[in-house]
Amino acid sequence: MPDRILILGGTADAAALATRLVAEGHDVITSLAGRLSTAPVLPGEVRIGGFGGADGLAAFLAVRAITRVVDATHPFAATMSRHARDACAAQGIPLQRLQRPLWGKHPGDRWHMADDAAMAARMAARLGRRIFLTVGANTLGPFTRFGGPFYLVRLIEMPSRLAFPRCRLVLDRGPFRLEGEIALMRRFAIDLLVAKASGGPATEAKIRAARSLGIPVVLVRRP
Repeated sequence: MPDRILILGGTADAAALATRLVAEGHDVITSLAGRLSTAPVLPGEVRIGGFGGADGLAAFLAVRAITRVVDATHPFAATMSRHARDACAAQGIPLQRLQRPLWGKHPGDRWHMADDAAMAARMAARLGRRIFLTVGANTLGPFTRFGGPFYLVRLIEMPSRLAFPRCRLVLDRGPFRLEGEIALMRRFAIDLLVAKASGGPATEAKIRAARSLGIPVVLVRRP
């Protein structure tokens, strides 16, 4: 029997999963947080916005008669994942987690691991003068407190404010190619890459580019 599946999405992994499950005949609802101005076109039903915490999600599961939940959110969406666990436990509904594989460390990698964004910002200010910052719009705050270095900031959409005294903004969306990442880092004379340890192939090219160029990397550990 087909399931009625709620996918907590917002990632390329979630979109691919929704496409596959709909093709298999399941009734699929993909929930997106709505942080981007344009929502992707996905098969099945697409829902935009929050649920109102774990209780709100539990109520949604009951009203829509959801039989399975797949948490395919970003690896750093810890709050949403916690709400999913609590809501599914309350309703007795199976919960699965679609987790990207971590990037593997290779010879030539010069990684510095940070426990959170604040730690990464402090480390970056010590280690680099021309920093390629790829941590997402919601994580820029701690880095703005260290205004000495030049920051190359890559985001998917234009932010409402970019509070760096010395920076350049690049708007782009993965997947990225190795050749392009190498060219970008050379163009801006980057000497340090800062990224979240989100894993997966879509953004791994920047890690490979840093390895190729001998550039150190500050990686924020997954929550």
